[in-house]
Amino acid sequence: MVRIGAFLVGLFFAGWLLISFLVGAYAFVTEPPQPTVEHEFHLNPKHVAYSFDGPFGKYDQRQLQRGFQVFKEVCSACHSLKFVAFRDLAALGYNEPEIKAIAKQWAIKTPDVDPKTGEMSTRDPVPADYFPKPFANNVAAAAANNNAIPPDLSLMTKARHHGSAYIYSLITGYRDQQGYKNAKGEELLKAFPDAKTPEGLHFNPYFANLNLAMAPPLTADGQVTYGDGTKPTVDQMAKDVAAFLTWTAEPKLENRRRAGLATIIFLLIATGLAYMAYQNIWADKKKAA
Repeated sequence: MVRIGAFLVGLFFAGWLLISFLVGAYAFVTEPPQPTVEHEFHLNPKHVAYSFDGPFGKYDQRQLQRGFQVFKEVCSACHSLKFVAFRDLAALGYNEPEIKAIAKQWAIKTPDVDPKTGEMSTRDPVPADYFPKPFANNVAAAAANNNAIPPDLSLMTKARHHGSAYIYSLITGYRDQQGYKNAKGEELLKAFPDAKTPEGLHFNPYFANLNLAMAPPLTADGQVTYGDGTKPTVDQMAKDVAAFLTWTAEPKLENRRRAGLATIIFLLIATGLAYMAYQNIWADKKKAA
C-alpha cells in the first residue's frame, strides 16, 4: 500500500512538472523574451596571449614584476590584496632586502594596537604582513568611490570567466557610449534610449551591466615607468597587471601543472603495467579455452 501511494505521489509530481514545462515552452514560443541592452551590447573578453597559457606555460617573472608595479602605483589606492603577503613577492624574483624595502615604503600602513595604551594605531608593514586594505571599512570605501566598494583583487581572475583576458579587456575596454555600435551595427542609444550611462558611472561593454563606478585606471602611455626598459603603453600595462593578478589567484600554477603532468605519466605507466600483467596472468587460460 505504501509503495502504491509513493508511486501515485511521484506520478503526480512528474505530471505537474511536465505540465509546467509545456506551459513554459508555449509561453516562450508565443511571447519570446525581449532583448536586453546587456544581451545585445555586452562583449566577451578579448583574446590575449600569455606565457602561462597552455599545460606547459610558465610565468614570466619580469612581466609579473611589471604588473606588480602597475598594481602598486595605480590599483592599490582603491583595491586590496588581502590574501597576499609581502613575503610572497619572493616568487616574483625579489630578494629579502627588496621585500623589506617594499613593505616599509608601502603607502598604506598596517593597522596595529599600541601595546602601552591599547589604542588603535598603524605601523610600517613587514614582510610577514598581508597587503593592508586601502580603506578602514566598507563604509569608508563606498564613501570614497561613488557609493561602490572596490572589490579585493586577490582572486579576481579565478572569480571571472577567462580571468586574465577579462581583467585586460575591462581595463582597456572603456568607450564613449555616444555612437557606440555592436557587431550587428546597431547603435546602443538608438536601440535602447533609456540605457544611457548614469551620472558618475562609466560605460564599458566588457562589464556585466555595461556601467561601472571605476573610472579608467590607465589613461595614458607612460603612466608607470618600467625599470626593465619595456615601453609602458596602456595595452602593455593592462597585460602586465592582468598577469600579476593571475599570479595572486594561482601562485602555485606551475607546481600544479607539473604535478598533473607527473600524475598523467604515472597513470600511463601503471596502465601499461596492469595490461601486461593481465596478459601474463590470463595467457594460459586463453590457450586452455
